[in-house]
Amino acid sequence: MVEARIHHTATPLSDGTLIVAGGNSNSGGLASAELYDPATGTWTATGNMTEARYGFTATLLSDGRVLVAGGAGNNGPLLASAELYDPATGSWTATGNMDGGRVAHTATLLSDGTVLVAGGGGNSGTLASAELYDPGSASWTATGNMDGVRGGHTATLLHDGTVLVAGGAGSTGNLASAELYDPGRT
Repeated sequence: MVEARIHHTATPLSDGTLIVAGGNSNSGGLASAELYDPATGTWTATGNMTEARYGFTATLLSDGRVLVAGGAGNNGPLLASAELYDPATGSWTATGNMDGGRVAHTATLLSDGTVLVAGGGGNSGTLASAELYDPGSASWTATGNMDGVRGGHTATLLHDGTVLVAGGAGSTGNLASAELYDPGRT
């Protein structure tokens, strides 16, 4: 890579390249991003995010842009901010903020093009809350809470449009439980 980093994201883009963004380096949080081209095996720098962040999510949207949400900023504050990467211009722009900062959450692209962000750690501890990002309006809205607090879990879109949320850590330690989010019943 162009820059050493940990706690970053790697997101495949529609054109077959991969964007690696943010994370930490030996000198602190990173706002930098770079592209990997598997056809040539080369890395190139691209535009910097508007904020340094690590422990965030990155989701490829239906229109080819990438939504980055939450995480922790330089010196550790949890971020409620989100931003969009446009591969056509190589630039990042801020978009609507989530209700609150979160880290170790999940972000799942739903069948209707919205993004479900669920759980993770917030300023008051592990979260049960979830919210939806609408790329059309660049806004977030609260949706149904999970059955309990959960962070470090997985969230997978199933063929029927529901999302399976599994594992992670809750108020009693590591979890073996799973639950379904049904976007039609929020």
